[in-house]
Order: sequence, then C-alpha cells, then structure tokens
Amino acid sequence: MSSDNHTVGLRDIARGVFRSLPEMFTVQKGVLNLLLAKPDRHASIGLLVEQHAARTPSHPALLFEDQSWTYAEFNAWSNRIASVLRAHGVKSGDAVAVLMENRPEALACITAIVKLGAVAGMINTNQRADVLTHSLNLTKARVVIVGDECLESLESTDCHPDKDKSRIYLWEGPGRALGGYRNLRAESKTASGANPPETQTIQLRQPCFYIFTSGTTGLPKASVMTHYRWLRGMAGLGQMVLRMRSEDVLYCCLPLYHNNALTVSWSSVLGAGATLALGRKFSATKFWSEIRRYDATAFCYIGELCRYLLNRPKTSRDLDHRVRVIVGNGLRPEIWDEFQTRFGIERISEFYGASESNLAFANGFDLSKTAGFCPLPFAIVEFDAEQEVPVRDGRGFMSKVAKGGVGLLITEVTDRTPFDGYTDKKASDAKLLRNVFKKNDCWFNSGDLVRDQGWRHIQFVDRVGDTFRWKGENVATTEVEGALNRFEGIEQAVVYGVQVPGTDGRAGMAALSVVGQKLDGLKLAQHLCAELPAYAVPLFLRLREVQEVTGTFKYRKVELKREGFDPTSVDEPLFVLADRERGYEVLNASLFERIKNGAVRL
Repeated sequence: MSSDNHTVGLRDIARGVFRSLPEMFTVQKGVLNLLLAKPDRHASIGLLVEQHAARTPSHPALLFEDQSWTYAEFNAWSNRIASVLRAHGVKSGDAVAVLMENRPEALACITAIVKLGAVAGMINTNQRADVLTHSLNLTKARVVIVGDECLESLESTDCHPDKDKSRIYLWEGPGRALGGYRNLRAESKTASGANPPETQTIQLRQPCFYIFTSGTTGLPKASVMTHYRWLRGMAGLGQMVLRMRSEDVLYCCLPLYHNNALTVSWSSVLGAGATLALGRKFSATKFWSEIRRYDATAFCYIGELCRYLLNRPKTSRDLDHRVRVIVGNGLRPEIWDEFQTRFGIERISEFYGASESNLAFANGFDLSKTAGFCPLPFAIVEFDAEQEVPVRDGRGFMSKVAKGGVGLLITEVTDRTPFDGYTDKKASDAKLLRNVFKKNDCWFNSGDLVRDQGWRHIQFVDRVGDTFRWKGENVATTEVEGALNRFEGIEQAVVYGVQVPGTDGRAGMAALSVVGQKLDGLKLAQHLCAELPAYAVPLFLRLREVQEVTGTFKYRKVELKREGFDPTSVDEPLFVLADRERGYEVLNASLFERIKNGAVRL
C-alpha cells in the first residue's frame, strides 16, 4: 500500500482486524448501537447527555480555556436554557437559529434546543448581509440565539429586533442586552435545571440540526441532520472506528456549525462518555500548545488543517503530546505518511461523508491513504467529466467502474439508509438519481469522484466540477495539487480549469502561495512534467500571498475560475507554460493577446 493510488487487499484487512482486537469491546458496543438504531426508537442526543450526567456526574464533559464542566453541571446548564426556550414558545419540531462562535455557551444552547425536540439551525458565523438573511430564512426559526461576538453580523441584515418583529431574539453575552434583545444568560440563571420531559418523547427519526453548505457556489443550502444519523455516526465512527475511551480528551477547534465538530467530534465523545476540549478557532502556531494544555489524546481535523501544521517549522516538541488517534477527512495521500511520522500519530481515522449524505465511509482497519469502507449499499459509476453527468448505456442504465477505477460515488436510498435532504425540497430532489441499475430504484448523487480501492474501500479523488477535461483526458485537481505541493517552496496550491479561446475543454491553472513569492519557472515545469501526464500539467499559474478559504478550510475556486488568466483583470503575478523547454514565464498583456488570438498554441 505504498502508492497514493493503491488498492486494498485481504492482507491489509487482516492486519487491521488484528490491530483492533485489544479494543474489541468498544467495537462490539458500536455494532450493537448500530443494530439498535431504528428510526422509530425513543432515543436522542439529549437523552445521551442525561444518561452520562446520571452515571458519571463528576466526569469532565467540556473543557474550554481555563474552564471546565462536569456532565452533571453541563446537563443542568443546558436544562436551564431549555426552560427559557420553552417559556418563549419553543416546542418539538420548531427551529431555533444559533449564530455564535465556538464557546461553551454555544454547545449548551444546542443541547438545550435538541432536548426539547427542536432543531438547531447552525448558522455559519462568516456570513453577512444577504447571505445571512437567506440562511436565517431557510431555517424558518421563530427564535434566534445570537452571541455578542456576532451582533455586528446580524445587524448587517434586516433580521434583528429593530426591523423584525416576527422573531424572538435572545442575546448571549455578558452585561445587559441591547434594546429589543432578550438576555438569555440572565433569564437562564433562575430557570429550572431539571431534565425536560420532552426529551423522553423524542424519536431518532426527528431532525436535530440544520447544517449549511459553505456557499462557495450560489447561496447556502440547509441539510437536515436527524438524531438517527447522528447516533449512527456515533456508533460507526466514534465507537467502531475511533474506539474512544471514557478517559480520552478530544480537542476540536473546527467550527460548531460544521459536522466535523458537531457530529463527528461531539458524538465520538458522547459515545464514550469522554471529554470534549473545545477550541475557539484553529491556529497553526498555537495548535500543539493547545493539545498539551488539555492533555488531549485525540483531535478532529480537516485535510488542510494537517497541511498547515506540516508547513510549520519542525521543533523538538513535535512528539511532545499524548495524541494517539485523530479523526477527520481530506488528508491527502501525498502528505499522509509524513504527517503521521512527524507527529507520531498512532492511528488516523479518515472518513468520508457529506452533511446531506445518507451513509459514510470510515477507516476502520487502520489502513493508510484511504477514506475507509462502508458495509451499506453504494456504487461507483462511470462518469462523463465534460458533460458532468453519469454515463448511461443504450437501455438508460449506469455501469460500475472496475477495481482501481475512478467514477461517481452514489449511495442507495432505502428505509434503512434514508435521504433526509435539505429544507428545500427542490434542492433535495436534484440530488437524487432514479432508474440507475433497474426501474424505479433511487440513489443519492454524492457529487464526488472516488477511486474504487477494493474490499468496499474508497479514496477521494475530486469534486464533480473540480475535475476538468483537457486534451480529451480527465484531470483531477487533487492529484495536480499533490504534485505541486511536493515542490519545495510551495506552501499551498489550488488547481482549477479555465477556458482558453479556440480550444475545447479547460486548461489547468494553479493559484500558488510560494515562500518568498519567488518562483523558479523552469524547475517547477521540469518537476511537474516528470510527475504528471502531459495533459495534466497546468498551463497557467497565479501567485498569491494568501488563499481564500471558507470557514471549514475549503478553497474558494469560483472567483478564480471566473477571473481566469487575463492580466488586465488579475492584479497578481501570472505565468504561462508556452514552451516546456523554457518553463513558466511571465504572462503579460502582449502574450495574453497572442494566446487569445491563436498566435500562441497551448
């Protein structure tokens, strides 16, 4: 399994099973919880919190900076907030929007909401103005909880007490609330801390969260997370794969409005009765000192987070921590081994799953460079990257790729694996494929291209739309980015396709962050030509000091694609590979015009 594009064999599976034997009790617990998870069963996130508060009341539930809460304290705190919400009319099925950055109050509010059978609408704290208004309206929330740190964002919309009398606005912060806002902190101080009776009546099928897409293309959509999917994630990922113990401390600095924090991290902690150490935000310079501060034994990542940490200078304290297992997604194959070795991570529990997806993959056998396996029904089908549609045969049906092949990942929608979709029915229907392998079957379109590694394992390759076609071949941006990131001096690479006048398809272009902003165009061209097929070598480069990312570290490519390689509209250095013998050279207005009118052929 040394290759980035490796497949999985029986020997790999056997080794993984053998390594997991010492923790088989936790694995069995996860299997049992998966089997017991029926949509009509009375169980929920809030009930799990209450059970831990009853069984281990003095065990630490939450750490934040210099503060800590036991399970009994955290449960009572969330109960008091639930009492306030009930007094303001919140009932089962209602939505409550939460606009708050990472802090303990946010998690207590979320717990209070789901204890009532209501739905926490997790608003992206980076949103402003029209986008924020759109997201708030999608939730249909009658109550909005806003942290004092997000008041300015809310005031950029018409969704605040001065202009909107249709909602109740609860303010969470120190001191007195501004006019029109109700003071949640003050009201909850004297409220009842008893477990709300509503919690006992919640069924797993009920929604618990609205998780928003990042909005990198168009306006955000709100995907529905149910208690059922959340508890299945806890069993499958937290107990069977991560195999956490009650004495573990998991550090999470990813935003709570994202599923990696709210579902993956928190469910793994609650599944073991362990401790969550909540970080206010990610900082590459402070990350390992935070890990040591909380004596963390696990953390949750997103791929780019790992790359940021790897780009930091090596220190004598790189191995000075107790982290034994990490969980997350997007760790690129080209940095997997280096990251694991440098920081001494025993196990990397990579997984694959989307907020709206009906199933997930998890690296349960401790293999390298894989998003893991899934026992539930899925398929990887042939895909036309130019038309951006799955290929259908003469009968109208799709066909699966061979082992080692790359195709579109689709997952079957059944009663056991339902598609909860978005709050917008039209958006939900657009994600479904019908008559895939037989009449009237239904499959969820993941929108992702993956590699079939065998033994029901996959490796993420690219997002549909990111893969582009050039010279009659499909180019996966992740593989080109991997080659660029292996070149000394390149800190970050973002690859995308751009249209070139008089040509078919899209040519490769890369936005690069380079140490010192100096580029050796000839050496880079030689490196890429040696590492990649000729058609995959990017023809255009753009140097930038900082890459624009979303709150969950996804690169913003829409603007980059639109701006293209026109030096009159891009105020950053541009380069072109007009001659592979000369390497990348400066792209000025004159050369741009010659490319545009066909005098220079690429």
